[in-house]
Amino acid sequence: MLRFAVVGIDHGHIFDHVNGLLAAGAEFAGYCEKTSVPELVDAFRRTYPDAPVVDRETIFGDDSIDVICIAAVPADRAGLAIRAMEAGKDVMVDKPGMTTGAQLAAVRETVGKTGRIFSVCFSERLCVPSAVKAGKLVTAGAIGKVVQTIGMGPHRKSAGQRPDWFFELDRFGGIIIDIASHQIDQFLFYTGSETAEVAAASIGNFATGDHPAFQDFGEVLLRSDHAAGYIRVDWFTPDGLPTWGDGRLTILGTDGYIELRKYVDICGRDGKDHLFLVDRTHTEYIDCSGEKLDYFDQFVTDVRERTETAMSQAHVFEVCRLSLEAQEKAHNITAR
Repeated sequence: MLRFAVVGIDHGHIFDHVNGLLAAGAEFAGYCEKTSVPELVDAFRRTYPDAPVVDRETIFGDDSIDVICIAAVPADRAGLAIRAMEAGKDVMVDKPGMTTGAQLAAVRETVGKTGRIFSVCFSERLCVPSAVKAGKLVTAGAIGKVVQTIGMGPHRKSAGQRPDWFFELDRFGGIIIDIASHQIDQFLFYTGSETAEVAAASIGNFATGDHPAFQDFGEVLLRSDHAAGYIRVDWFTPDGLPTWGDGRLTILGTDGYIELRKYVDICGRDGKDHLFLVDRTHTEYIDCSGEKLDYFDQFVTDVRERTETAMSQAHVFEVCRLSLEAQEKAHNITAR
């Protein structure tokens, strides 16, 4: 049985990693309590009361542990992943997997040298049932050839509940790296693009003046050799919305389109994971709340059989490269 441990509990996405691997039949070997968000570790203890607390070096040195899950501060994730891979572990890292080009180069070198798996869990696709269903529909040809994606990733800022690093550019990496890496992953996946170019990008700070280094708005225009993608991310979710963000994705094909309302259907149906399909013959609503998540089962298989069924290593590195490039190229449109 695959055994995994957790190092770096600074983002709530770590719960997705643990729950997904447990559901896939893996054994939770323990976790390091070091964190910048004590409330998160408190919740972690309550959720997994039987999981042992283990210091970080003991986890790295335990040969019985196969996988390390990492949701540390974004700037620290690559370093911990490299430490884990050099210790013979495969890694599952929260997005973004890294925040600098130097980190990308170091991770590439370590993967090449060790042969370990560096997987970034892009949760807005891999942990969202409607996004999984959309992938199956696209693969089945339900909307023809995909030519464009429009991805919206709004989030609630909740500034009073955030740790200091949340507002520090060199720690969170920038809004495109931090959030839009989700939508870049989705563009490459749904359009079947192996690579792309950054046609344009913008960032801004329109309503967080007390933290001038913060970025509360970002947008990216991508272009591959057969598809286009527009991305908008922000921290402007209004308090009136009953969830943290109205995440949406539209996938345009030559024979129809799919729209996802991942987390809420405002003034519409209850619950999450709403999918709307329009093709040449009809319109259809699909409740995807019961759709199975495939990523964690596939990841466990990949660890055991040294395959790439969950996602290719090349895809992970290309998402990271495009995120870094778009962030670097982004024009600051903050009003002066």
